[in-house]
Amino acid sequence: MRHGSRLPGPASDARRRIAAAAARLISESGLRDYRAARDKAAAQLGIRDRASLPDAREIDAALREHQRLFGGERHEQCLQRLREHACEALRLFAAHEPRLVGAVLDGSADAHSAVCLHLHTERPLEVSNLLAERGIAWSESARRLRLDRDTVREFPSLRFDVDGTTIDLTLLPFDLLRQAPLDRTSDQPMRRATLAAVEALLAAADMGAAR
Repeated sequence: MRHGSRLPGPASDARRRIAAAAARLISESGLRDYRAARDKAAAQLGIRDRASLPDAREIDAALREHQRLFGGERHEQCLQRLREHACEALRLFAAHEPRLVGAVLDGSADAHSAVCLHLHTERPLEVSNLLAERGIAWSESARRLRLDRDTVREFPSLRFDVDGTTIDLTLLPFDLLRQAPLDRTSDQPMRRATLAAVEALLAAADMGAAR
């Protein structure tokens, strides 16, 4: 038997049920914490066996399947709108080598999703000063990101709203421009996109809609 393989049976069926329920919670309520969604789904289903809990990759796959089955054109329109907001933010912060990350980039975003950007700067105050100059109110916090298997660091994070969309900024030093933090789902370097890449996604979607 291969190590890490999962046997069919009640446990695997429970994993699928929990993953599907967690995907519904994420899509319909805006809960973006996969672990919290998983635990809430398991509680709702009355499943207490820890071996039956799906991992983040299983929940992510269930979320994409849920969106494929139930999102349809509304999901595509929402994704396009969020990517347009992302382009506006990428232009605004062009001096800080911005990169789009997360659900808006990978296509799993919904109406509750924030536009998440990585900015690169040695002077975080420059970013908050830019927001102040534009008359944009923001909130500050800190975000922990894993850089490799053994290294977790905390970075400044700013959030603000524009036209009903939340923009979430993580401020990273320039030396992380070529070393993307690890994705919490796959433990691989995060997928990140420049303004040109996001504009290409929008153009491709427009061409597909025109056919």
